Amino acid sequence: MQHLENQPQRTCIGCRQKGSRSELLRLVSGGSGSSAVVVDERRRMAGRGAWLHPSEKCLALAVKRRAFGRALNGVTGTADVERRIMAGTKAAGTPVAAATTVQPESGSEN
Repeated sequence: MQHLENQPQRTCIGCRQKGSRSELLRLVSGGSGSSAVVVDERRRMAGRGAWLHPSEKCLALAVKRRAFGRALNGVTGTADVERRIMAGTKAAGTPVAAATTVQPESGSEN
């Protein structure tokens, strides 16, 4: 069990609890002027990262606390993170095209 003690600890931006990298999702800014948060599945994307437990509770806390904008320099779009968490942690490598969107992008569709 000694190898578990040596894993880097990260803090969830939702619940503020510490956890190992393997139990948290790494989030990064979409880049190129995008205001969207992207889930970094392989934990290799460039740029500053934020960490979140893959649970609806931590996602709700992070949104309520406006933690995404503080942790990732003003990003606001969390649709990718919401789809990933709603799809469940077991389906990490599968596409989530069938997931429903929580909010529409804009009200100008009509």
